[in-house]
This record gives sequence, C-alpha cells and structure tokens, in this order.
Amino acid sequence: MLKRKDLLAITELAPDEITTILDTAVSFKEVMARDIKKVPTLRGKTVINLFVEPSTRTRTSFELAAKRLSADLVNVSTSTSSLTKGESLLDMAKNLEAMRADLIVLRHPVAGAPHLLARALQCGIINAGDGAHEHPSQALLDLFTIRERKKTLSGLRVLLVGDILHSRVARSDLHALRKMGAEVTLVGPATMIPRGIEPWDVQVAYNFDEALGKENQKPDVIIMLRLQLERQEKGFIPSLREYSRLYGLTMARLRRASPDVLVMHPGPINRGIEISPDVADGLSSVILDQVTNGVAVRMALLYLLMGGKTE
Repeated sequence: MLKRKDLLAITELAPDEITTILDTAVSFKEVMARDIKKVPTLRGKTVINLFVEPSTRTRTSFELAAKRLSADLVNVSTSTSSLTKGESLLDMAKNLEAMRADLIVLRHPVAGAPHLLARALQCGIINAGDGAHEHPSQALLDLFTIRERKKTLSGLRVLLVGDILHSRVARSDLHALRKMGAEVTLVGPATMIPRGIEPWDVQVAYNFDEALGKENQKPDVIIMLRLQLERQEKGFIPSLREYSRLYGLTMARLRRASPDVLVMHPGPINRGIEISPDVADGLSSVILDQVTNGVAVRMALLYLLMGGKTE
C-alpha cells in the first residue's frame, strides 16, 4: 500500500512508489483480460467523481476502475450541482465527505484545488487534473505504457512536443520520466516553452526535425501534446496551419525516427494539427493502449490508496 491518502502530484511521489503503482497495475490489467472483469477488492468503499471540467477518458476510466473493483461510484455533475447556486468547492466536498465518501476524484480548472481539499478533508483525494498544473494519473499510465513496450524507463530518450506551457500532462510526464531515469527533451515554439525550467533538468529544442536526432540520438518515445486553445490567449502561434507545419507529427517526420519509436498522445487528438491521422492510427501509435492501460493504472491507484483487500 502507499503510505498516503492522496495522489496530488507526481512531484510528491518517490521512484519506489511509482514502481509499486506500475507493478500493481500489471495485476489489474490481467483482471481486465478476464471474461468477468470484476473483483471484490473495494466492496463497501465509496468513490465520488467530481469533475468541474469536461472529460471523457479520465472520468470514464476512473468510473470503470471503481466499478471493476466493486466500489460504489457516484458521478457528480457540476452543471446540476449546488456549485451553480454559489456553494464553494470546499463546502460541497465537506458535504460529500459527510455522506461517508472514502475518496473523491477531482478535476478542476484552478491549479491547487485538489491540494485545498486534501488539507481540509479526511477522505482521500486524487487529482484528475488541476488547471495547467499536473495530471498525475495520466503520467503514470504513460509510464506504464512505455515500460510495457520498452521493458524499462531508465535511459530512454523521450520527446515531449507541442504546447508545453499550458499542458498539465507535460509537467506530470516530465517529472515522472526524470524520476525514473529517462532523458527528456521539450520541443515547441518559444512562446510555448515555460520560463524558468532550468531546475527541471531537461533539454529544450525549437526545431522538431532537429530534435528527431541523428542516427545514434533518435528518440525512443514521442509524446505529442494537445494544443490547449481553451487555456491560451491569441498570439502564442501565428496560425494553426503554421503550427501544424512546424510541430505536427506527420508520416514524413515519423520516417526520420527509429522504426521502433513509440508515438503517444494523451487525447483528445486534434487530427491534422498536432498529429496526422495516418500516424495516429499507424503501427507506431500506442494511443489506444494508453486508454486501456489507464483503467488498470487507476484501478491500482484506488486499491493502493484505499487499502483494498487482496483477492
């Protein structure tokens, strides 16, 4: 079990904790391959999905994870909740805890919102994405997917490409990969590379073609990031067409990489902008594997944080 009640950020996890989560997820992926994809591990526990931002993959993934562990799952829709009446997030969460919720999965547009609830509540909190800060469970499923294919994480060369500045996935992936010994290069326009990243121990490249490297420096993994148009003002890029031309992953660019390179994307995909359809659906893509593995990793998180019984 993890010696914590919350998962708020990758920066708080030690490498051995990350390894424990990934190893546990292996067992739960085996459960997902059964005809009956359900175990009684969290029977009697209650999980609440509280998503104040839209989500398909993450919300459904946590819902399936809870149900496959036999927990009781409640989805709270903010559009019909008391938040629309002026109730604060903290007051709402305290009311949900008073109903004896064991864990709240929170997605919120404001960075730090999960940390606020974690300090005030006794029940567990999982950060399912807070503003442009972090998305720890996405990083863990990305690590799981890479390790599953490459058998290791240490020493791998990984490119994180696109809108680094506004991406919580980029921050979590970066910290997770560095903790596990991978080499990370951030690739994107200068306007989308955060300032003050020197302590992050990463390389920065502004030319995607050059970042693909020479023969002995080619990346093992390319993680394309969604262009976060909803989080940015105008002026970061001249146009979508130019961004796609300079930083979109096309089949022509992919041919410059190693034959065994993995192509990843946290979704949702803007096809034709950050990645072309033939690459997204091609042999190098493990994007749908990421979605499958997300359920197994989130099963592992719920189990480890809530103290489930071994079955």
